[in-house]
Amino acid sequence: MRTSPAVRRKLISAAAVSAALLTAASTASVAVAQDGAPQAAAVPAAQTEAAPGTPAERLIVGYRSGATEATSNTAAEADATAKGKAAGEDLDFQRRLGTGAALVDLGEDLTKADVADVVARYQADPQVAYVVPDRLNTPKADPNDTEYAKQWDLFEATAGMNVPGAWNTTTGTGVTVAVIDTGYVAHSDLAANIVGGYDFIADTAVAVDGNGRDSNPADPGDWYNANECGAGIPASNSSWHGTHVAGTIAAVTNNGKGVAGIAYGAKISPVRVLGKCGGYDSDIIDAITWASGGTVSGVPANSNVAKVINMSLGGDGACTSATQSAINAAVNRGTTVVVAAGNENDNVANHSPGNCNNVISVAATNRTGAKASYSNYGSLVDISAPGGQTSTGTANGILSTLNSGTRTPSTENYAYYQGTSMATPHIAGLAALMKSANSALTPAQIESAIKANARALPGACSGGCGAGLADATRTVQAVSGSGGSTGGTTFTSTTAVSIPDNGSAVESSIAVTGRTGNAPSALQVGVDITHTYRGDLVIDLVAPDGSTYRLKASSSSDSADNVLTTYTVNASGEVANGTWKLRVQDVAAQDTGRLNSWKLTF
Repeated sequence: MRTSPAVRRKLISAAAVSAALLTAASTASVAVAQDGAPQAAAVPAAQTEAAPGTPAERLIVGYRSGATEATSNTAAEADATAKGKAAGEDLDFQRRLGTGAALVDLGEDLTKADVADVVARYQADPQVAYVVPDRLNTPKADPNDTEYAKQWDLFEATAGMNVPGAWNTTTGTGVTVAVIDTGYVAHSDLAANIVGGYDFIADTAVAVDGNGRDSNPADPGDWYNANECGAGIPASNSSWHGTHVAGTIAAVTNNGKGVAGIAYGAKISPVRVLGKCGGYDSDIIDAITWASGGTVSGVPANSNVAKVINMSLGGDGACTSATQSAINAAVNRGTTVVVAAGNENDNVANHSPGNCNNVISVAATNRTGAKASYSNYGSLVDISAPGGQTSTGTANGILSTLNSGTRTPSTENYAYYQGTSMATPHIAGLAALMKSANSALTPAQIESAIKANARALPGACSGGCGAGLADATRTVQAVSGSGGSTGGTTFTSTTAVSIPDNGSAVESSIAVTGRTGNAPSALQVGVDITHTYRGDLVIDLVAPDGSTYRLKASSSSDSADNVLTTYTVNASGEVANGTWKLRVQDVAAQDTGRLNSWKLTF
């Protein structure tokens, strides 16, 4: 007899909602489930888990272009059945995701070894491009008590984001921001800026609204009882997380009440993916696809296509090929994707989607402008923004729209929260202002301008907090032609260099000429590397005088493909003109790669 979805959900959620858990086990191997399983022992634990320590219930399978299973649901179902039979399991094709990948249910009560067996069989199939677990994600915020005060995060000289000056140029009119989160609970300080969204939660045990996917993204509450999301997990009230995020982006302003939104002329499309105990990658992937104008089977076309996506959510582990595929497609459609770095005080390389390529990964700062104690950090962080820190006083959090209901919706109110969840909508709001001021901007140009116009972090950050603290006024001035910097002059090398497996470092050179003085304090280093396990790579920037700047360290838990990102380096002590080099070394066996190109933007 199959275990009920509700019971299985409790098992999956046990580790996922504990934000402090790391993925130390991600490099461990699991035992072969059956004799003859192809390379099951080589499957890392992270590829078999929905959350650390918890076996996956479902897999996301991407087939190669040209494979029958890539387009035929019947063929994908037959393939799942065949592989399940070979592994002694009951596999079932569930649905086609918006990216074209197949969602496959694994049956009942599988161990990690069982999952590894199935994963290995898919990996051994030359028609399969990737197979990843359908992981559980959780909101990235820490709720606190309600108290009303001014929004220091928008305007304070020390650590505010300098937003009011941007309003002289734009308020975000004409731009829709998709908030992929818990949905929306009615609030009069937001209602005028809400447009149609969608509820993408397919699992009724997670949805808790009485049905699966539908056109109503209303947030019914995400509360849970003690132990309901896993043994030892205490009870929690409803967070109304998506509504708090939405208020920071686009709360109605100049209406004589409540809070001001950063892009208060923009519209919010609430897209619900998080419910009781979190939400799955498969739903989030479809939400990204739909929000950016892509097609999702069984879901009506989106009439409110977003040019900015906000994802204040995350889970542990590397960015999967399935999630990366959805993000890449969204960016290719012209949608900027802004994500939370995470709240584990850990390297963001260990947490998805903050470690994905083609996103703006946001760390959180406190009221003094230092990295908030909880915020993740690292070379994959792109920018910092106010996220608050209520441990130093409630009013030092981020105030936004909320609801007073502890379980189901009650009266509207306002509350202070802290988290990278709160920092992320600051950048999503800024991206909306930029897109409104200059509709021709690409996602890459938006990211570059935000970084180029950031100011030095007022406080300390150990480990890397991106280009600094975002400055809304200077950035909007830059893209509208009234000041700031759009990123300066770019020097590029497009000569491909092979990276030997577990071998010596390779270098690529760029000759910089025509500059005066020293390099900037926020030198942008764009890197495009193809590699099948990017955690093997160590990347350094070498200045003309031989000084080195570590861009990326190796990481045994970062199993994602490729490095396609922009690093920010304080190179103000280096003369700008001269030969700069990018040094790349593969320090572990079994994977190879290629440096396709890299660039320096002064």
